[in-house]
Parts: sequence; C-alpha cells; structure tokens
Amino acid sequence: MSSGIHNYSEIGKLNKVLLHRIGPEVENLVPGNFERFLFDDIPYLEIAQKEHDAFAKLLTENGAEVIYYIDETAKALANPQIKEKFIKEVIDESQLFSQADKEAIFDYLNGMETKEMIGKIISGVTKEEVPKFESGSFADFISISYPFYMDPMPNLYFTRDPGACVGDGINIHHMHTDARRRESILLKYMYQYNRDFADESDQLWYDYDMEYSIEGGDVLVLNKETVAIGLSERTTAAAIERFANNLLGGGQFKKVIVLEIPKSRAFMHLDTVFTMVDYDKFTIHPEIEDPLRVFEMIPNGKGEVKFNSMADTLPNILKSVLGLPAVKLLRCGGDDPMAAQREQWNDGSNTLAIAPGKVITYERNHVTNDLLDKAGITVLTMPSSELSRGRGGPRCMSCPVNREDL
Repeated sequence: MSSGIHNYSEIGKLNKVLLHRIGPEVENLVPGNFERFLFDDIPYLEIAQKEHDAFAKLLTENGAEVIYYIDETAKALANPQIKEKFIKEVIDESQLFSQADKEAIFDYLNGMETKEMIGKIISGVTKEEVPKFESGSFADFISISYPFYMDPMPNLYFTRDPGACVGDGINIHHMHTDARRRESILLKYMYQYNRDFADESDQLWYDYDMEYSIEGGDVLVLNKETVAIGLSERTTAAAIERFANNLLGGGQFKKVIVLEIPKSRAFMHLDTVFTMVDYDKFTIHPEIEDPLRVFEMIPNGKGEVKFNSMADTLPNILKSVLGLPAVKLLRCGGDDPMAAQREQWNDGSNTLAIAPGKVITYERNHVTNDLLDKAGITVLTMPSSELSRGRGGPRCMSCPVNREDL
C-alpha cells in the first residue's frame, strides 16, 4: 500500500488514486436543474456504474490502488465528535435559512450510520424524507416548491476538481460554483483526520476557506520542479498567485507555468484541452494553440513570487521546462476540424496517464486514440456512453494521490 501523498509528475506509474463511483445523485438531475448543477444531460445510472467499474478495473489491473470518496471520508469521521462537526459544516454550506431547518437535518443525518450518511449528503436530502416541521422562515416559505433541503452532488464523480495532490502536499479547493463547493469538505476531512489518506507531514498548499476559486482540472504537475496551471473560467488569477506563493515557498518546486485558456464551458479546465501522456508528448485541442498566453511564476527571494510573460511557443516552453531536445503536441481529432470538435466535446484530450506512455481514454474518441497509438502511446480504452454525458473524461474522474517518481 502506498503511504501518504506523493505526486511529482503527470505520468509516473500510478500507485494510488481517489475515485467516486457515480451514484443516485445523478438521478436527481432533471432538465429544470441542469444549469444549477452544471449538466447538459442525464447519465443512465445503471450503465454509468458499469462503465465506472470498468474504469476502476483497468486501474487495478495496472497496479493502482483504487480508493473511494465515501470510504475515505468515513475513516475520517470515526470519532463521533468529528462526524458531528462535519455534518454541521456541510449544513452551513447548504443554503439553509432557518435554525429549525439546520437542527432537523442535523438530527436526520447524525442518526445514520456514517457511510450511509455520507452517501445521503452526496445524493441529496429531499423535503419528503425529513420529518415535517415548521421553520417559520419566510425564505423557506418562498422556496417551498424546491424539492431539496440539501442539493445533490452529481459532479463528484469528477474527483480531480475538489483538490489536487501536488508533490508531498495537497490543495483543498475553493470551487468556482456553489453547486460544487461542498465536495471539497469531504476531501478536507480526509486530509485532516484520515491517516491512511494523508500523512501528518503532507503539506497544505491551498485551503478550502481561501477566498479565490481554483479547481483541480487546471493543475498539472509537469515534473519535480514545475507545476502548470490553467487560468480558466473556474480558476482565477488571484487563486493562482496564492497557490504559487504557498507552493514555491514550501521549497518543493521552483516554478509555476500559467496557461491562459478561453473562459468558456467548452474549455472548462486546462485538462479538457491539454494533458501529458509521455515524457515528451502532450495531447492538445487545436483551438487553444493560437490564442494561448503563457506566464512564468518564480520565487522573488522575499517570500513571494514574481511573474512575467513567456513569449515563446508552447512546444519551446515545454521543451525548456522539461529539459528535452523536443516535445510533440498530439492534436485532438488530428487535422479534421469536425473530429476535433466532436472528440473535444467528448473529452478526447482528457487522458489519464497511468505510466509513461500508457494512458486511459474513452473508447468513443477513436480518431484521437488512433493518433496516440501511432505516436507510440499504449492506449487502454474504457466504455463511455453514459459517463461522458457529464462533460469529463478519465483524467477528470481521477485524483492521483501517489505516483512513482520518474
């Protein structure tokens, strides 16, 4: 079993990875709440779970220890006082208006066995299942037709985003949208109280309570010296600066490279358009190449960072950072603009490297998969008819906790 957090690359052999098996939370999606919960469609749960199990099987067959959100959070809540503290913190982030609401939901959740309680928080608490009470709140009266006391977390199967394991430390992210903010609380308790997940020596680079939004799909660990981060729709410049100050001040890394990508849902995070698949190879969505601006952050010797624009091309920047004679960018969809758009929509660039030159991808992205194969990459494909409806691929669905050093 791999001990603690240790992650100094995107491609080192994957030893331990954190997943969430998609669950009944997605069955609380309806067209009327798509915008609220950041979905465009409803995955068919039975098939989605089979696809997710196939993903986990691929990981374990290739030597990775798969751990799950509910199990690891339950370990953190073994102490009843910690469990009560956790429930109160989740309730405080759930936009409940009256003390009566909060007390009723606390009693309802605290009366459950711990794993059942965590699963219920993830799947959502409806007004039908909590014993009736009079809150006396005008806000409650106005929202009486809304079915949930506590919203579901249908995005949690994208475990990449609530946090990121970087070096011998972790980010607990302030998520960009209210719909996803509570996800990070589960990871926070894992880090603080579950010693199977994190050692006491593992550092905290970014905390849940920090005020600026940052999400894990924008964080890529290039090597032992350099982290790349996307300046995106969901990760702000202020958050990047705070993260870089903490990370570079910790002495484990020397540089943060910032890639500014278009701020739109189509290019949600950096890893939806750019991932590392081998020592010298990356997937990229061709539509971000021309407008891409890149910045460098390094320590200024006074406990802060200094930054500057990098005027060179992305291949030259990557070549310099990685100390290589050349790097190769493999374009999602190849030279076919229709294939590029189609496969980008289905996360053709969102590959998960489980070892150098060995990746897991969605089987539906056959054009990009063929290009990866021809470039010498071992491509392990997984079914994705339902999981892909959430707009995220294998990298989005995984949070690497421990990788072997290159």
